[in-house]
Amino acid sequence: MAKKSMVNREVKRAKLVARDAAKRAALKEVINNQELPMEDRFKATLKLASLPRNGSAVRLHNRCQLTGRPHAYYRKLKLSRIMLRDLASFGQIPGMVKSSW
Repeated sequence: MAKKSMVNREVKRAKLVARDAAKRAALKEVINNQELPMEDRFKATLKLASLPRNGSAVRLHNRCQLTGRPHAYYRKLKLSRIMLRDLASFGQIPGMVKSSW
């Protein structure tokens, strides 16, 4: 089980990313527009840099929904490998059986 503080930090980051997404997209559009003057593009770069770092989508990290484990994460199921195995062993995931040979 991951520390609650780490899981809460990720939740806080997700909220910031959702809040700042439109602002960041608009500023990036201005920065990448080659037809605008260099001064305007530089001002947009400074505004983007002044936004909180945790509002950037690349700061998010996938975590298991049940345990909060950050490693060995399956995106489709939103679970770590350990919880996937446990749930499959108990028959909680339809169509999945633990292999044995």
